[in-house]
Amino acid sequence: MISKMHRHPDRMFFVVFLGITCCVLGSATNGEYLTGVGSFDMTGPAAGVNMMGYANIFQNTAGVHFRLRTRTFIVAESTQGPRFAFVNLDAGMASQLVTTKVLERLKSRFGNLYTQENVAISGIHTHAGPGGYLQYLLYSITSAGFVQQSFDAIVGAIEQSIVQAHNNLKPGSVFINKGEVENAGINRSPSAYLFNPAEERDRYPNNVDTQMTLLKLLDRGSGKSIGAFSWYATHGTSMSRDNKLISGDNKGAAARFFEDWFSFNKSSSTPISSPAEIETLVEKAQTIKATGGQPCGKTTSQAFKVRKNDGSLFVGAFCQSNVGDVTPNVLGAFCTDSGKRCDFNRSSCHGNDLLCVGRGPGYPDEIQSTKIIGERQFQKAVDLFATATEELTGKIDYRHVYLNFTNIDVELDGSKVVKTCPAAVGPGFAAGTTDGPGVFGFQQGDTEISEMWKKLRNALKEPSAYQVECQKPKTVLLDAGEMFDPYAWAPAILPIQMLRLGKLIILSVPGEFTTMAGRRLREAVKETLISNGNGEFDDKTEVVIAGLTNTYSQYVATFEEYEQQRYEAASTLYGPHTLSAYIQEFNKLAKAMAKGEKVISNGPTPPDLSSVQLKFLLEPVGDSPPPGKNFGDMKQDIIIPKSGTFRKGDKPSATFWSANPRYDLLTEGTFAVVEMLQVERWIPVFDDDDFCLYFKWSVDNSSFYGLATIEWEIPEVVSSGVYRLRHFGSAKKTKDSPNTYFTGASTAFTVS
Repeated sequence: MISKMHRHPDRMFFVVFLGITCCVLGSATNGEYLTGVGSFDMTGPAAGVNMMGYANIFQNTAGVHFRLRTRTFIVAESTQGPRFAFVNLDAGMASQLVTTKVLERLKSRFGNLYTQENVAISGIHTHAGPGGYLQYLLYSITSAGFVQQSFDAIVGAIEQSIVQAHNNLKPGSVFINKGEVENAGINRSPSAYLFNPAEERDRYPNNVDTQMTLLKLLDRGSGKSIGAFSWYATHGTSMSRDNKLISGDNKGAAARFFEDWFSFNKSSSTPISSPAEIETLVEKAQTIKATGGQPCGKTTSQAFKVRKNDGSLFVGAFCQSNVGDVTPNVLGAFCTDSGKRCDFNRSSCHGNDLLCVGRGPGYPDEIQSTKIIGERQFQKAVDLFATATEELTGKIDYRHVYLNFTNIDVELDGSKVVKTCPAAVGPGFAAGTTDGPGVFGFQQGDTEISEMWKKLRNALKEPSAYQVECQKPKTVLLDAGEMFDPYAWAPAILPIQMLRLGKLIILSVPGEFTTMAGRRLREAVKETLISNGNGEFDDKTEVVIAGLTNTYSQYVATFEEYEQQRYEAASTLYGPHTLSAYIQEFNKLAKAMAKGEKVISNGPTPPDLSSVQLKFLLEPVGDSPPPGKNFGDMKQDIIIPKSGTFRKGDKPSATFWSANPRYDLLTEGTFAVVEMLQVERWIPVFDDDDFCLYFKWSVDNSSFYGLATIEWEIPEVVSSGVYRLRHFGSAKKTKDSPNTYFTGASTAFTVS
């Protein structure tokens, strides 16, 4: 839809045809798996819910830029043979409670077919999704506690996408390809990276990983490509801490572009260009007025979706990797007061962390930056998809264990034994990053805190002497791992997991590994597999990291990076030996997998804290339109330009009287639609899952009634014609009354 390739459907068809043909020829004799994909809408509450990621108490949802989805692929050796399910989540991260409840639902449906061992749930790390779905208190402070509606939307969508993928399982093939993504991420803590040994750094051309690894999934019977899943590390922070529209950020955008590219939904028809034809369209549009608000059904908006989820859609997912120190704001970080580069070591300006902010490639337009970084990933994925000829064959396998990360004995250099620590964050955590500055008075690299902050810290929980010593050189700002009132503030028990698909190994990690930390983990696991696999693994074995998977425990920096105590190190919860603990424990899983042995113990079970969650977010209590108005009536109709017609790039908008979108999420439906008049029928051509259409929710400043504004940025691919904007919503007159549903459409207008 956005890429230049969309303007040449003949060229795109040739590329796709060539790729599919190669796959059919390759898979006819070698394919050996069952493959299936699924996808489901997980868009949470679009009004008044704090977003997860920046910990900005003022960043509350106020509409939808484009919808969030779960995307799943399942591979199996046979109907009852080894299998695993990988779920890519348009969310900030996975959640232990989400994982627990999803597994309970899967058990009730499938018995022991899908369990904690062979299901991976991974977040893309958007910072523009509704929060309140994690069970540990540290992660729900800014969201005013647990948000049931956010949680339910995510759990339900994961379940449905897995069910869909399971039901779609058919004989298939999987192809792998890899390549370099250009300029979609830079290191936001380059001074910390330099703390790593020079001889180690010299082995790599960049201070970030630029490789994308892509899987292409094929239905062998039809020869049809059914999906593609790729792993590449860059933060979901193209959208800023001031954004209030729900968005999958750059990875969600890449997925939307890829899926639309494959499905050809947005190719342009022949434009109407003659003055006489344009005049006829304008005259036609002038006769079509706003409909006024009208009642409709709960599922009516689903019929107006451009992409109807019947289980047959192509699924394209852009998964997260070792993203810890990688930012998509590739122009670098600058001082907002002077325009100069920020301090290299501290990422501050004159000692003020709040003034140092990263710039994306579309600066100062964050939407444009999101689009550009999304396109760079999408375009590389298209290239890898079209040229993927290496087929994966061999075993499907998996290993999983829970570990109490607060007291792991870690053996260093074959003799010295050290320990991990209870969770804690340091002052560099409070400083934030160049993607989202934190609290005034802190800087990245701080190893001391003021007496005032010590008193505030101690009022909550004074860290034990053991904790103070264990975390050094980090100074404990918040002793989260030793805080249990009213319930646990931070996780202690974490899952680690390995999935195998032939020569591909996926490492499911419950946090954000920095670039070098991820490299060390991948290399250690690969070496262990090769040395213990009796020739089954070799240099061609591919190891990828799936970040933010199954639960969330913040960052993992290297021992050397931990010394500087920038944000990533200050957020490495379990002390300076956290990475060594991960490498040690993953090596145990790798050794067991290489030797065909089972894990001796699954480890301690993480707690289910659902019964003790604090919930302070108030529910909507009932809405009504202004006197004499209906929901769906116009507050501000389309303003027609003096020329009588809109052109590509213009932004027509309309505002409707509406109710709080939290009354119904309209799952697999839409709050906003662009309709085109075709042979006297209105046809939906864009909805709120499109990058070019915005649904914005607000409250009228004078009357305090609810408003829904729909804004359409007219893309280059649309045909000339007559269009209008439509809104769907739901309302309650009182808290206990049943939902009612409504719709309304604007005055028609012309695009030429």
